[in-house]
Amino acid sequence: MDTLLHSPSSMAKRPCPSQNPRIPNLNQLDRDQLLDTFLEFSDSPPFAIDLSFERLLESRSCDADQTKLIDRALQLGSVLLEAAKRSARKRASKHNSLTWALPPDLTIKVFSMLDTQSLCYAAATCSMFNKCAMDPSCYANIDLTTVVPKVNNAVVSTMIHRAGKALQSLKLGVVPGPTTPLGSCQPLVYTIRNSVDVTNFSWNDKRSRQGKESSVLTRSCLSPLGGNSGAPGTLLRRLHLYNIERMDNTSLCGALVACPFLLDLEIVGLHVELRQTLQSVSANCHLIERLFFESSKTGRDDSLKSPTCVDLMTACPHLTSLALRGFKLHDYKVRILLKGLRKLKYVDFSTSYSITGAFLRNLGSNTGGNLLEVLILRDCMHLKMVEAARLMTAVLAGDFKFLKHLDISNREGLASENDWYHRCYSTSTIPIRRVLEERPNLCLLAEFPPEGSYADIDQMFDSEPYSDISLPSASQMSSPSSDGSMFVSFSESSYNSDHGSGNEDARDAGYVIYDESSDECCLYEMPAQI
Repeated sequence: MDTLLHSPSSMAKRPCPSQNPRIPNLNQLDRDQLLDTFLEFSDSPPFAIDLSFERLLESRSCDADQTKLIDRALQLGSVLLEAAKRSARKRASKHNSLTWALPPDLTIKVFSMLDTQSLCYAAATCSMFNKCAMDPSCYANIDLTTVVPKVNNAVVSTMIHRAGKALQSLKLGVVPGPTTPLGSCQPLVYTIRNSVDVTNFSWNDKRSRQGKESSVLTRSCLSPLGGNSGAPGTLLRRLHLYNIERMDNTSLCGALVACPFLLDLEIVGLHVELRQTLQSVSANCHLIERLFFESSKTGRDDSLKSPTCVDLMTACPHLTSLALRGFKLHDYKVRILLKGLRKLKYVDFSTSYSITGAFLRNLGSNTGGNLLEVLILRDCMHLKMVEAARLMTAVLAGDFKFLKHLDISNREGLASENDWYHRCYSTSTIPIRRVLEERPNLCLLAEFPPEGSYADIDQMFDSEPYSDISLPSASQMSSPSSDGSMFVSFSESSYNSDHGSGNEDARDAGYVIYDESSDECCLYEMPAQI
């Protein structure tokens, strides 16, 4: 009895099938036939397959076997689904290859002409298009500007690395929404006060996105441009940056170091200093031809110094387009730039503070400024009526022969001779009609509000200082009216200013001021103190 109780053979349990898995030894032909037979069940009613699987599951007495059977069914279904999708894509790609009329090289050429968003859509269409869209030439001109923040550093890095050394143009940041009608003012700086309402977007949404770090560009977004000698920024020709809140001077200057052949630089709404930025441009971008810089805080940046102006005109003699909008400039500094940069054709100092217009005296001849085609001084708070009249007289005298567009409009009128608080709204002292008659090809804009619309000074100072100013961009320049006369616009809001007068240039100590009655100007006399 004891022998029977302790006999191993008498107490042996039925082995669980999971302990001895049956692994079928099938060759490729048998496997294909089995799969073909299995796929024929797709024509069977779903409930029939359910019943068959339930019976198969009940035939497993061990719970572990039942669990394993379910897992294998799920795995097999997933594998078959992915295999079917891959085969469908291959068939579609083969079909596209046969029906697509263009060879791969021409397809790549077409894709290289698309904007970045359209290129991404095309790449997601099929594997053939995806392969063509991965060519570096397709990413030579990257435009990732958006109306609301939805691009992060990872997207920028991916695009730049796809382009490699083929990268020629890069545009990043948040730009204003749909442009307003021709002749109106549209700001480029994107702030809380002038943010556009697009698809119920609000700045609270933007802040929340920034907090999640999902759709925001940081100061390191331009780091992929740098690196070794084969870095993508080596051959970059155009760099446009719009309202990247977290960009700082160190990061921007680091990016400019990596772009020695830059020709076109546009900076709007970045929290960077004018002086440091111009110093970096002078040190690294000697071939630059266009510089557009709009301040993020109108009238607050007073960092520009005379030596910086001298360095810029010396190191960047090829500049033909210069826009410094919303900065606190002074006439003698601006004059250094205009006299030194002899190839300038486009100049825009809109919304700049402290400019009275005195820098225009004796310009427009062979001493500098003679090649100017566009001169925009719109909404310069301290621009004087008398200086505008002198400019018109110079135009009538034959100076500024190539000038095609002149804008001296001001939403609060021009400043008087002795007191900028007193505004001038009448153009009777400016020979506008005569200029238009003698220079019919000149588009002259002199938009002023009716007299008395200027806000009370005390009330102006009580309001929030340096409110954002709406201005047309260079690409939105107004054209003259049908009769060739000037436009007249009406302003609803006041243009806030600092407490300083336009004559308080706060000149650097020791700087030699040019003689207003002479064409001579000491450009290289350095200040005793900076």
